[in-house]
Amino acid sequence: MRRNIFTFLLVAGAMAGCANAQHQSEATRPDAPTAGDSIPKVYLFKEISSENLVKIYQALGREAHGKVAVKLSTGEPGGHNFLQPALIKELVQLVNGTIVECNTAYGGGRSDTESHRRAAADHGFTAIAPVDIMDAEGEVELPVTGGKHLTRDIVGKNFLNYDFTIVLSHFKGHAMGGFGGAIKNMSIGIASSNGKRLIHSAGTSTTSWGNPAQDDFLESMAEAAKAVADHCGENILYISVANNLSVDCDCDSSPADPQMGDIGILASLDPVALDRACTDLVRSSADHGKIHLIERIDSRHGMHTLDHAEALGMGSQQYELVALD
Repeated sequence: MRRNIFTFLLVAGAMAGCANAQHQSEATRPDAPTAGDSIPKVYLFKEISSENLVKIYQALGREAHGKVAVKLSTGEPGGHNFLQPALIKELVQLVNGTIVECNTAYGGGRSDTESHRRAAADHGFTAIAPVDIMDAEGEVELPVTGGKHLTRDIVGKNFLNYDFTIVLSHFKGHAMGGFGGAIKNMSIGIASSNGKRLIHSAGTSTTSWGNPAQDDFLESMAEAAKAVADHCGENILYISVANNLSVDCDCDSSPADPQMGDIGILASLDPVALDRACTDLVRSSADHGKIHLIERIDSRHGMHTLDHAEALGMGSQQYELVALD
């Protein structure tokens, strides 16, 4: 199989120079930008703080306006591997945002609205901002253009009430997807319970997860994410915090302890570039504990999600990494 080599630039915030690095993709990506196209920027703060979360949002140059949805995971009861309210409070309140979620499609403690609201309160989110369980009063369909498995995405009805969306993700591993980042957060995260089952079953059911091939599930996540991105147009941006890097998701009530150190806060207007940058920084880390997260990503063929998202035209796995500290 032919391997494409893409270069990203690491630009030091106060330095005039830059360091070049290379990463490789496991698949040929004919839709990747050519030299004449604009390469998306991914911004990075290595220091994780409330102040830097605000600064990285401002660096994107796209101001949230109107009624703002901040999509994050409020975390499964019993778990602890979610973005802490104290970290995100300043940003959420700066944009006068509403924290948005949808009910889960498994047992757990967030599968119904009452339990989900209680979990959000117990974890401290209702103390910093309004919390909207978007499928509490129903669901709506968004069209999927160019999908192999999905022709529609089913999202919480209240998602249509928002003018702008901030996809605020905790980057970490995931038991099914290999990793969870922006694309998972905006696909499965914004999908209603029925929509989650539709994605997990690769478009075959809203009542069962089914038993699809792994790549079909990964591709369905990318397709659902594209429906959200198409709906929002330019009224969306993406921020990921790569900390508490467990191999398990925020949806796990007993996640494994992280085996590697934190990476930082990353942000982009391109969700594919953002997810790719997060995984690249894991792989290039000098932390020996990274092997556990890399094994989780690769054992689930997680990078295929980005290959499919790129083929759908959602974004690029070629990017410029701009370090801000």
